[in-house]
Amino acid sequence: MKKPLVICALLAAMTTTASAQISDDVVRLGVLTDLSSWGRDNGGPGSVIAAQMAVEEFGPTVLGKKIEIISADHQMKTDVGVQIAREWFDKGKVDAVVDIPNSGIAIAVHNMAKERNKIALLSGPGASSLTNELCSPNTVHFAYDTYALSKVTASAVMAEGGKSWFFVTADYAFGHSLEKDATYFINLLGGKIVGGVKHPTGTADFSSFVLQAQNSKADVVAFANAGQDTNNSIKQAGEFGLVAGGQKLVGLLMFETDIHAIGLQGAQGTYMTTASYWNMDDKTRAWSRKFFAKNNLMPTMIHTGVYGSVLHYLKAIKAAGTDDPAQVMAKMRELPIEDTFVHGGKLREDGRVIRDMYLARVKAPAQSKEPWDYLEIVKTIKGEDAYRPVSESKCPLLKK
Repeated sequence: MKKPLVICALLAAMTTTASAQISDDVVRLGVLTDLSSWGRDNGGPGSVIAAQMAVEEFGPTVLGKKIEIISADHQMKTDVGVQIAREWFDKGKVDAVVDIPNSGIAIAVHNMAKERNKIALLSGPGASSLTNELCSPNTVHFAYDTYALSKVTASAVMAEGGKSWFFVTADYAFGHSLEKDATYFINLLGGKIVGGVKHPTGTADFSSFVLQAQNSKADVVAFANAGQDTNNSIKQAGEFGLVAGGQKLVGLLMFETDIHAIGLQGAQGTYMTTASYWNMDDKTRAWSRKFFAKNNLMPTMIHTGVYGSVLHYLKAIKAAGTDDPAQVMAKMRELPIEDTFVHGGKLREDGRVIRDMYLARVKAPAQSKEPWDYLEIVKTIKGEDAYRPVSESKCPLLKK
């Protein structure tokens, strides 16, 4: 009479063992980032450290199998980034690619991940098209995008009287996307675009661009660029007296590392939007100081996004009992996103992580109480209000 029970127990054990499958007996994540070019401080070595910190928090194994973090430098070159990702996916047995600052590279790798049934955990790129017309069931866009940055920042600056705008835009996918999204909200709110100029990435001398912005007499000069380009352009705008002349400067994508490079004297009063800030509460301060000890920089939202996306991915593997991409993505969408910097986040079907965003203003030097105390959080914007609503989306994965 007991034999059927024994058989059932054995079958259940065999089923559990079979379902707990990890391909190649290791979960391998590749951090594809900028280790040597103009975006190094915003992602770079800090992104690798953030991924390692996620593994430290989760534990060295998942479902009894080793977790391995590898990394490579895409040098902000699309051909280099694509080649690395192809090698990782086809020969290196990488299960998920992580970070990818630079939207041009990210879009190419995002498409490749879908073709090869891998997972892309993106915190570095900003192009909102990744979860709009280009959406994929294999991508997680974790930290921010150009839609949210533009909506939050433009709305705040317009409310303060910034009606006419001039753009200084990086001439690649991210810059174009950021200017396009910001223009939409400026027009929607009754503002106008009086001019703009495109610049190559890695530009050192912004004098001609800044002078064009100054001569436009626009209320607002908006910098749709990133990394050292943002640092150089805002710093030189200050040197040419744009703020002293009454123009507002807006960094449509700025990080704490940019403010650190520019200095509070040059960056004070600038509005920016961020997905995280190191100095929010005791937990964020503790995590960030641990990060600082390893990287000598406080974390940007790219770094905290790498940490959060890797941690959520590992939790999903554990819950799914496998690293099969479809099952893991289903669990990532099912599980709430909870970590040091994200509370009650949700992965939408289009790959967009819906999470709170923060409107911030750079402090004046006299307001800063300690090193890296750079931001005043002006307002918390709920994710549902910050990101592109389903009703506006072109993503076929969403049910409208």
